[in-house]
Amino acid sequence: MSELLAGIELEKYDKSKHNASEVLKDKVVALYFSAHWCPPCRNFTPMLKTFYDELKSSGEFEVVFISYDRNEQDLKNYMKEAHGDWYHISFKHPKIQELASKYSVNGIPALIIIKPDGEIITKEGRTNVQAKTSPKVTISEWKSQMN
Repeated sequence: MSELLAGIELEKYDKSKHNASEVLKDKVVALYFSAHWCPPCRNFTPMLKTFYDELKSSGEFEVVFISYDRNEQDLKNYMKEAHGDWYHISFKHPKIQELASKYSVNGIPALIIIKPDGEIITKEGRTNVQAKTSPKVTISEWKSQMN
């Protein structure tokens, strides 16, 4: 994950902490900007969870949740209710605003698919996931743009 998330500790719902550079290495990464209070987010998140669950065993795809929730408890409730077993950046971490700015996130939900160096594969990740194409086909298309 080169410099984009270098030095960042990602968390899982179980409160375990992981070095972003290690757990995201050589993977297609989806930055998921979302919040519990957002109805379109709550509609899309279960679709993303299903998509993620179908690819999880392959080890080639990872989601990093970037919360726009109003408080940490909302973030935790959202993860418990609807999320896959993916990572998130700590609540209110300064990297959240930096990433939102870098990728020009103007509305949520937003699913931005990036290469290990942080370069954008597509800002249309949400559309790709909702297209009902096989997750394996979708990830292959994303991976073909990594080199």
